[in-house]
Amino acid sequence: MKILLVEDDTMIGENIQIALVGEGIEVDWATDGVAGEAALDTVQYDALLLDLSLPHKDGVDVLKTLRARKNGIPVLVMTARDTVPQRVLGLNIGADDYLVKPFDLEELIARLHALVRRARGGLDLIYRNGEVTVNAATRQVFAGQRQVGLSSREWNILDALVARPGAILSRAQLEDRLYGYAGEVESNAVEVYIHGLRKKLGQQFIVNIRGLGYMVEKV
Repeated sequence: MKILLVEDDTMIGENIQIALVGEGIEVDWATDGVAGEAALDTVQYDALLLDLSLPHKDGVDVLKTLRARKNGIPVLVMTARDTVPQRVLGLNIGADDYLVKPFDLEELIARLHALVRRARGGLDLIYRNGEVTVNAATRQVFAGQRQVGLSSREWNILDALVARPGAILSRAQLEDRLYGYAGEVESNAVEVYIHGLRKKLGQQFIVNIRGLGYMVEKV
């Protein structure tokens, strides 16, 4: 899973980032509304964690713009604005869920997972292809009866592919999942992680479409 965090409070942002990375979630962090919009225009994220009180461009305006562009990314709003009218406003302009600061980080993580699973069309996303089973909700991967251990970056590649079986993802799209909009891209990183996944899951599990990218079969 790859998410964008838009939060201007350094302490809050760092705590959220540490908690999410500890769960194996890739996090890009923007500290103002304009930077957040730039990231959303550049990278495909699974969810957006959005503070409403932001410099340069308010979170309300960021959310309004996002929905006006028909971007359906799941949005979890985080704000100290704890009055009922502010909660209603956030939901009415397109937020999918709402947390009032201060909140428990475990609750944040649980709600985030629920939003992403719902956006993917069900409470659990399980992909099966031959002997391989991938459970995106629990991040478990099995080859037959054997559970397969993956690095966080191997998981990010695999998660992106099984979320869209039959769709070809370009090298650039997979690089976005690895590094985000501000990361320094290693020239052969995608190929290295694809090679590692094939060794663990079978050489034919990930298909290379020459000149276009990679995919897993739609089954």
